[in-house]
Amino acid sequence: MIVPITGNVTYAITLDPTVWIFDDRKVLLDEAFTVNAVPTTDTDEAEKAAQRWERAVYPQHMKPPVNKSISRHEGEKFLQNSYVMPIIDFVENAEIKPDATGATLVTKDGDKQISLSELKYCYLQFANKGKPLKDDGPVYFYFNDGSNKDAPIKNVSKIIIN
Repeated sequence: MIVPITGNVTYAITLDPTVWIFDDRKVLLDEAFTVNAVPTTDTDEAEKAAQRWERAVYPQHMKPPVNKSISRHEGEKFLQNSYVMPIIDFVENAEIKPDATGATLVTKDGDKQISLSELKYCYLQFANKGKPLKDDGPVYFYFNDGSNKDAPIKNVSKIIIN
């Protein structure tokens, strides 16, 4: 149930969609395409270099986002809804190299080629009615504009940056 991001990146990373239910960045599937839920970031090169330096010199200071305490009511809500995760933070942490040309979504049904901008601003569905996508997951891929809302790319098991 993991999804590696590999290829033409500085840092190959592994996504674990089973823990995203507790992540504050998750978005309700029903709201993902009605509101611009994926933030766009314009980080300049100096700031990116500073972040790389901090990560290299002080790796113990890098901490993942922590969810606030979850009430019983919120926990029950999690088990009733379908959620997606904007992938932008993960892609930026992997640091796609400047000479990258696109991305490949590896699925059971065959590989799908997408652009880097489509990847950067996509959503990955990880839960349907509060349950992990075990049969045709681990994640579904949705374009940010919702053009494939009714027919997501399913069975995505790996993302390769070309």
